[in-house]
Amino acid sequence: MRIISFSKMIAAIATAVFCLSVTLVQAADVKPAVIYDMGGKFDKSFNEGVWNGVKKFTEETGIEVMEFEVTNETQREQAMRRMVERGATIVLGVGFAQADAIATVAAENPDVQFSIIDVFWLDAPNLRQYAFKEHEGSYLVGVAAAHASQTGKVGFVGGMDISLIRKFACGYVGGVKSVNPSATVYQNMTGTTPAAWNDPAKGAELTMSQIDRGADVIYQAAGGTGIGVIQAATDAGKLSIGVDSNQNGIAPGSVLTSMLKRVDVAAYETFMDAKNGTFSSGVLSLGVAEGGVDWALDANNAALITPEMKAAVEQARRDIISGKISVHNYESDQACPY
Repeated sequence: MRIISFSKMIAAIATAVFCLSVTLVQAADVKPAVIYDMGGKFDKSFNEGVWNGVKKFTEETGIEVMEFEVTNETQREQAMRRMVERGATIVLGVGFAQADAIATVAAENPDVQFSIIDVFWLDAPNLRQYAFKEHEGSYLVGVAAAHASQTGKVGFVGGMDISLIRKFACGYVGGVKSVNPSATVYQNMTGTTPAAWNDPAKGAELTMSQIDRGADVIYQAAGGTGIGVIQAATDAGKLSIGVDSNQNGIAPGSVLTSMLKRVDVAAYETFMDAKNGTFSSGVLSLGVAEGGVDWALDANNAALITPEMKAAVEQARRDIISGKISVHNYESDQACPY
């Protein structure tokens, strides 16, 4: 029987107490906050993806994250200031629409760390910016759509008509055309104001218009509006493609796949890096190679994905990573060559 001396036991206990104290101090030092954008954190899309990352951070660390859900455009800057006043040490802004607000508040609070998703053009020493290569992920689901279509006609429904959403659309067209150069791709945007992100009825109306013209696979990048797209396609016996979060489970057997935009990773990394003292400013650009975008395959859509389709999408994925395929980025020149 091994006997541990009293002095060694005391030393071991002291070490354990010290380590626990350090952990508690670290946890106390970081006070994270997140500002969700229009549509709410349970929009089953963009905001909810961020929420999943926030939830994972809290579950792993026990650190609660202060939250605010924007319901009108005037609240963004006010909400950020309020979080700082409440002691936030790291503030995450969700979406490009928060760019002006976060630039202003970050400049006023140089000792506070800030992070924003879908922005890459700001310049501040205390600000991290996440940009995603949505065109690459959209190309992948475009390949899937072309293989699944029986009519050679597919559709795209976007939310607010901005260059970011045009980037989704252009990448999608590129993927479709890589499989079927003569395919028709219908495109509609829901609107020109932030209300376009939360109008399921309009999304359903646009979807039915495309279906009436022969589209049998419709990809949506429209936030909460996209739920109307998925529902309309399901009701008509057609296929839809989800976006941002894995939306295959919204209508199992009717959602062909989802273009995954890993905003959950951005949220989780932002807060975890702040907690661990490894937070850095600058722009992080995440595409297929970086695990930032991908396509979703699970039990909800497995029956829809043929071996040929899966092989084609995975080959496109490998070719993007190797550089053999260079997907056009609409935001680079505001044009789509496909």
